Amino acid sequence: MLRYLQIGWHVSRQMGWKYVLFRAGYWLQGRLSILKWRFSRTATHRVFISLENWRGSQLTFLFDPENLRVQKYPALKRLAWRVAQIGAGRFQYFSGEWFEIADWHTHPLTGYSYNPNVHWSDVDDFSAEAGDIKYVWEKSRFTFLYDLIRYDHHCGEDQSETVFGLITDWIDYNPVNCGPNWKCSQEIALRVLNWTFALHYYRRSKALSQPLLDKILCSIYDQMRHVAANIRFSQIAVRNNHVLTEALGLFVSGLMFPYFPESGRWRIEGKRIFEIEITRQIASDGTYLQFSMNYHRAVVQLLSWGIRLAELHEDRMCEAVYDRAMASITFLKNSQIETHGRLPNYGHNDGALFFPLTECHHRDFRPQLAALANVLQACLDYQKGEWEEECEWLTGNPHSPAIPVNVVTVGVSNFPTGGYHIIRDANSLTFLRCGSYYSRPFQADHNHLDIWVGGRNILRDAGTWLYNTDEAFTRYFSGTRSHNTVMIEDFDQMQKANRFIWMYWIRNAEGKSGSADREFWIESEFEGFRHLGRGIIHRRRVVKAKGRLHWLVEDHVLNVPKGLRIRQLWHPDEKFREDYQISAVDEKGCALMERTETGWHSDQYGVKVACDMLVFESYGRRIRTIIESCK
Repeated sequence: MLRYLQIGWHVSRQMGWKYVLFRAGYWLQGRLSILKWRFSRTATHRVFISLENWRGSQLTFLFDPENLRVQKYPALKRLAWRVAQIGAGRFQYFSGEWFEIADWHTHPLTGYSYNPNVHWSDVDDFSAEAGDIKYVWEKSRFTFLYDLIRYDHHCGEDQSETVFGLITDWIDYNPVNCGPNWKCSQEIALRVLNWTFALHYYRRSKALSQPLLDKILCSIYDQMRHVAANIRFSQIAVRNNHVLTEALGLFVSGLMFPYFPESGRWRIEGKRIFEIEITRQIASDGTYLQFSMNYHRAVVQLLSWGIRLAELHEDRMCEAVYDRAMASITFLKNSQIETHGRLPNYGHNDGALFFPLTECHHRDFRPQLAALANVLQACLDYQKGEWEEECEWLTGNPHSPAIPVNVVTVGVSNFPTGGYHIIRDANSLTFLRCGSYYSRPFQADHNHLDIWVGGRNILRDAGTWLYNTDEAFTRYFSGTRSHNTVMIEDFDQMQKANRFIWMYWIRNAEGKSGSADREFWIESEFEGFRHLGRGIIHRRRVVKAKGRLHWLVEDHVLNVPKGLRIRQLWHPDEKFREDYQISAVDEKGCALMERTETGWHSDQYGVKVACDMLVFESYGRRIRTIIESCK
């Protein structure tokens, strides 16, 4: 009981009493079955618009299916293979593994099947028996529709019957407001956005009849009514990309389905919330409040849809949205590896790629950044490549870029609000984050150092693996141990309360960076480990020699409780020892023995592999480390 009171006290101080009271009230609504009353199981059955009038309507979408300006490439073998898998009943999860699941409620790893007839408010989304519910939500997002649509476009095929068959099957076996696929409003909004894309592409299909159109439109209507009625939960209790997705879903539904009774209100309210949340969630320096590269990429895709559709319907977003969108591009482009378009795997990464419209690897950010840059008429200096296809789908013909994006090719770039510092030099990228939390943290990873050479991540972030797993792995992947930084004994920088809650948020953190004649440098520090004592400060100085693959890392930890060691952690790639060497000394200049422990690496959600973790330990308070090429 004392522990729960302590957690409650910390949550109220950090998240605010509005959050606490809202969550308590929402929990009470569930216990008293008020949510069952608010979210009725009654499905809509009506004709909103005739098929003839719908096809003849002049509603403008992201693309014109009858004048589609997307270059065709019929020989896309990987795309053809994926489409064949879908035809065989196999679906891709988190841009990686494939599973054969016939229904919409079964977890492909645990085999657990959720009851589709239970009201969504009674569904336990963190059941240990069921496993991570995201595995059930993934198929129901319908992102696989983009493979079918793109294949039809490139190869001149028509799989609309398959597409509509899968959509109607989902409708038939997911009763309104029942089962796991009605649990998360963001998942609902994504599903509706993806269905809207498919409906628009196949609007002239012979497979589309009046009864089928009625069925799909009624389901979209019921799903968006759920989102509209529940968006306050995301605004107050979630406060991240969820509310942006839901707001965009309302805005797009209001635009594209004006015959729904609430469409006018959804359009206005969705746009208003989207504008407010973009301004709140993206800082003026372009960094994102979730401290996650992949979730920031998800927001970039939402921005491309939102800004483009608003302009097409002469309902332009406010200037702050444009400012934050441009700032996002600047930050992400400065963090990007030129060789293959990837970024450090920093922060939570559940493999989300909402609208996959190219053949690029899911870690390649070029398609999404190029599309948003085109919407903003900005120049990113990308060469010609397969990443251009997303831009063609979402924005038509590329604009003539007029706005330069400030990208540092050699030197140091700083993003002070987010606490990011980046050095580009000698075909390498050195990346460090140390900033104060102004929103809920997800990983205890301050002073994490990522190093890339020639497109290779030689010292890396361990990734995410799963959100719903056992306590040991939850703590490892979200905790300090999976990052290239310093621990005190086995204590995280903040204290873990439960799956998504940290206590003792890091509020005092700062950093700076610059260059001298022969070096670039980053200096950062934060106050943390409050559960061990007050005034514990970790200072880190990183020096990169200009033109050489040589790094000096100096760690100094102040006010460590007596008798506790500091542990400097490194997560190298598999071939690190073949090409690089690392050594460390303490404050007296005495060499520290390198220890090898077993760590874990997750390059994609749901997949982990064992790997080496290098550790230097000292009962002193300073560790000085050299990392350099052997060649």
